[in-house]
Amino acid sequence: MNIVIITGMSGSGKSVALHALEDIGYYCVDNLPPELLQDFVALEHKQQASHVAIATDARSGASLQLVTEQLQALRAQGHSVRAIFLDASTTTLVRRYSETRRKHPLAQTRSSETSLDGEELRRDLVQSIELERELLHNIRAESHIVDTSAIRSVRLQAYIKELTRTSNTQMTLVFESFAFKRGVPVDADYVFDVRMLPNPHYEPALRELTGRDAPVAEFLTAQAEVQAMQQGITQFLEHWLEPMARDQRSYVTVAIGCTGGQHRSVFLVEQLTRVFSARKDAPWVTLKRHRELDV
Repeated sequence: MNIVIITGMSGSGKSVALHALEDIGYYCVDNLPPELLQDFVALEHKQQASHVAIATDARSGASLQLVTEQLQALRAQGHSVRAIFLDASTTTLVRRYSETRRKHPLAQTRSSETSLDGEELRRDLVQSIELERELLHNIRAESHIVDTSAIRSVRLQAYIKELTRTSNTQMTLVFESFAFKRGVPVDADYVFDVRMLPNPHYEPALRELTGRDAPVAEFLTAQAEVQAMQQGITQFLEHWLEPMARDQRSYVTVAIGCTGGQHRSVFLVEQLTRVFSARKDAPWVTLKRHRELDV
């Protein structure tokens, strides 16, 4: 069976991810207790299900510690198991909870007589989020991390579909462009800062375009510094990707950032994706994301 485990921070988009998988034929279950994971998979296997997605999160409490060993047991049984951890910055999660007026599942239960004011509620929410991060630390370390801080639901659905359609027997290499002014992606394994490169933003004819547009690509291709940066990143990855694949790494996310995430980082992600996708014998599949454009 193809099994996808969706986990992560409350408010990070787990329901959105499950809906995306349901759209492409997965049988989806939300908040399944980890103790029941193997029994559930065995039942679905008897019923000849081929694609199953299961969401689990901090609501499972202490039994969360069982998840990693359960995943190892399922892989030992011959199932293809993929774990995806949805994350977001604390600021983003606080904003989402404030907008929806939902209560965090780990928030303390209080009677109306002990209700809190706005600032106290925010502190309580932040404490709940940090506690959740601690509870999920081990699962996060075993999963592919997707930072949903700056992704709209429709783009997250598209990315989850793309991610789960790749082969689970190969390492997945993800190139991601971003803007430093909006923070470094929390899902990045490697971060390259390209803010020192010539900036098309200062060219009036190029300012409103992006690194995917031909005039910007032509401008950047003509810059020796840009070519040197691309060559340096390429050489680094060529040296280390195969050893990482041999070490059974499932995912590697390479984040490339510039000031606004519109021109230089986007161009380099497009170029690097083209280079590494062309290597048909490579033990990886290549995906790309543009955080500031895919919103």
